[in-house]
Amino acid sequence: MKKLGLFTVLILMLVGLTACKSSGSGESITVVGSSALQPLVEAAGEQYASDHYGVFVNVQGGGSGTGLSQIQQGAVSIGNSDLFASEKKGINSKALVDHKVAVVGITPVVNKQVDVTNLTTQQLRNIFAGKVTNWKQVGGKNLPIVLVNRAQGSGTRATFERWVMGDVPTMTAQEQDSTGMVRQIVASTPGAISYMAFSYVNKDVKTVKVDGVAPTEANVHSNRWHIWAYEHMYTRGAAKGLTKRFIDYVMSDQVQQTLVKQMGYIPINDMQIVRDVNGRVTRQ
Repeated sequence: MKKLGLFTVLILMLVGLTACKSSGSGESITVVGSSALQPLVEAAGEQYASDHYGVFVNVQGGGSGTGLSQIQQGAVSIGNSDLFASEKKGINSKALVDHKVAVVGITPVVNKQVDVTNLTTQQLRNIFAGKVTNWKQVGGKNLPIVLVNRAQGSGTRATFERWVMGDVPTMTAQEQDSTGMVRQIVASTPGAISYMAFSYVNKDVKTVKVDGVAPTEANVHSNRWHIWAYEHMYTRGAAKGLTKRFIDYVMSDQVQQTLVKQMGYIPINDMQIVRDVNGRVTRQ
């Protein structure tokens, strides 16, 4: 084999360096926060990394409170939250930029042995306030109710408490950081009830209608089902570099109309209404 000329070698080296630079080799970002949003961001991160050689998107949970506090401190690239930053005490929302990337519906879920299929908002509130302690009190069989709550700081819990509990305090009960663990406990505990994002519901647990309305995406679109939240990806100041490119990717039709829907989330553009931080609803 003939030896390559010096000029040819230099050209090949230059091409190789350019390819590495354009591929984003060695770039990484860390995304922390909402466990409700975590599966979508993980899947989008894996997809994005597979299409961009050398890029790594590290996604962790921890809850919305953790996401907001970490992004405020500048400890991560993106803070995921089910809450508006201004809803969280100790967070300077003016220093953060909100990127609404999806909507998540939240539904009560019960153990499959529970034979109740519909609850009024008042009944659901009374259950989580500890005023109703047996399923027979709401039309079911004689079976003690076992409450499973999300931990303080959870955006899913804050959303549930805002739209179901109102000013009524939730009874002290077992608390779980992980939605996956909540599902596992509800599935294996007779009489158990909790709540979770639509995207976490599977055949192991059963959903419950509220006021005769089913927990479906179509009902969230019109606000008939009112237990839902925006999924926010917050940045500290304007997003730049890989952080901006990744958020733009999550907001693209490629992700919104495929991955977002496939994973049980609701694309932002599918919503027929807008709800502000104060709960005011307007049609769009």
